[in-house]
Amino acid sequence: HIDHVQISVNETLGVENRGAYYDHAGAMRDMLQNHLLQLLCLVAMEAPVRFDADSVRNEKVKILQALRPITSMDVQDKTVRGQYTAGSVGGHTAPAYYFEKDVDNDSDTETFVALEVEIDNWRWAGVPFYLRTGKRLAKKTSEIVIQFKPVPHSLFSDSQANHLLIRLQPEERISIELMAKTPGKGMHLQPVELEINLAQVFQDSRRWEAYERLLLDVIENDSTLFMRRDEVEAAWTYVDSIIDAWAADGDSSKPYQAGTWGPVASVAMITRDGRSWNEFE
Repeated sequence: HIDHVQISVNETLGVENRGAYYDHAGAMRDMLQNHLLQLLCLVAMEAPVRFDADSVRNEKVKILQALRPITSMDVQDKTVRGQYTAGSVGGHTAPAYYFEKDVDNDSDTETFVALEVEIDNWRWAGVPFYLRTGKRLAKKTSEIVIQFKPVPHSLFSDSQANHLLIRLQPEERISIELMAKTPGKGMHLQPVELEINLAQVFQDSRRWEAYERLLLDVIENDSTLFMRRDEVEAAWTYVDSIIDAWAADGDSSKPYQAGTWGPVASVAMITRDGRSWNEFE
């Protein structure tokens, strides 16, 4: 019933004071290898036999091992690298990446990356995952969109496929968009949301910061949220093959203006498949 999945982690900040590090890492190593692949694993993994650290991490490793490698043969179609140029973010002028502090003026390091990822297992075969992350984008947001397939035969011309949205930042909420009949004569549909806003539902509870949770897990010897060695190795094996394919391909990062949603090529990558990136509210 699922057409595809989108995972986006977008930032408005530049490299700030991390230029010396970032110029040798880039968006692929800095964000996609850990943050986005972790979200992909949590969405795609099978339910563990028990809710303990080893059982959860076993299922995540299976997903990473099932990722179809992206080689030099398909790196142009399945990946997009970008680097921001001068622009405006949130009403403030932003310099081009190569003018940031401690960044090489001739740098080709990517500050944006988008991938079309395929998982070769029985559950997800034929369902693409579209991943994207970048700096100096129009809005800071982290979200997962599970796009359902349209009905086999639509009785109504204005019908759209439903989707499930899991928003992680800036607010935590879960919503599903459904088609509902508008009041009045005739059968006219429009999308409406059924939403759980976690900040409102639990407004009387203190929200933990990310590292508070992790530090408490360390104290309590709970490693469920931590990556295991074989999980790290599987993630790097997948990412390194893409980086090697980029090097063999020789194509440079595509420019995008700061304050936009990344290179035009990232839009073309998903529209070629008859799909589109979710529009942020």
